[in-house]
Amino acid sequence: MKITEPPRSAEQRKQDVLARLARESDIWVATAGTGGLPCLVALWFAWDGESVWMSTRVTNPTGRNLRDGGRTRLAFGDTQDVVLVDGDVETFTGQDVPAATAEVFVAKTRWDPRKDSASYAFFRVRPRDVQAWRGQPELPGRHVMRDGVWAV
Repeated sequence: MKITEPPRSAEQRKQDVLARLARESDIWVATAGTGGLPCLVALWFAWDGESVWMSTRVTNPTGRNLRDGGRTRLAFGDTQDVVLVDGDVETFTGQDVPAATAEVFVAKTRWDPRKDSASYAFFRVRPRDVQAWRGQPELPGRHVMRDGVWAV
């Protein structure tokens, strides 16, 4: 990708975001504790077509922040192809997670948190705002989702 490439259409950006959600295995997860202390980690994830599903221990800072704060920002690692997802978080225990969702997660990650430890929970992130851009020429129109509705 060259910075001199013409900006993608909104529809192409949306399709590229959906492709990354289906293809990528890791996503950066940003949270903050009640005192405002930021936390940034990479987690495995699965996309079910509507939400991002992740799993981590509720006993670690990320798990507590996701559960207690109810919001997160997700990002892919490449700064030349930025995708930011701001979303609302819902927490599920290993027993409460929908079985079909857990199976999608296991198939993608090859890891079943339900068999690991009771301290693992599943977190569903429903996107509220999604931004996608490649370089300065794509900054205008970078919001491909606002308030949970795709722009295209």
